[in-house]
Amino acid sequence: MAEIVNLRMARKRKARAETERAAEQNRITFGRTKQERALTQAERDLAAKQLDAHRRETDASE
Repeated sequence: MAEIVNLRMARKRKARAETERAAEQNRITFGRTKQERALTQAERDLAAKQLDAHRRETDASE
């Protein structure tokens, strides 16, 4: 015999699972601390500064 299932409760359970799955993905994507974001930005700035320091200056007349 098949088990009787309350469809309303099953839909709610499925919706909660979907919401939790989306929340987990957002935590992975956006869940960085302010300190981590600042460190990443500082590393980018340093890399850009080092790259600019190695550029050759060229005359516009050449």
